[in-house]
Amino acid sequence: MTLADRIESFRVTLEEWLRGLYHGMFTHPAYEKIEQEAEDTEDAFMLACFPDAFGIPSPVSYYTAELLPYLEDEFSAWERRMWDRQSIVERKGHQYHF
Repeated sequence: MTLADRIESFRVTLEEWLRGLYHGMFTHPAYEKIEQEAEDTEDAFMLACFPDAFGIPSPVSYYTAELLPYLEDEFSAWERRMWDRQSIVERKGHQYHF
């Protein structure tokens, strides 16, 4: 292996390591926060549309029932996620207490 090949191999390894470090320190936590906010917004929308799933009577449920065929995939995951939480604001509390 020549010196030029060793230098190129070292450069590639260093570049890959630095890219991983940058992703782990800056990019990944940002993606996690964005995903959590998107999930919280979706949860609020689903709770506003289908409060009767948790025993909260709502006259709007009659009209939002038309959305159910379009949201059936998200509905079961949302319902499971909401039942697993101790409270609706539990997730927001985790944002501020690491």
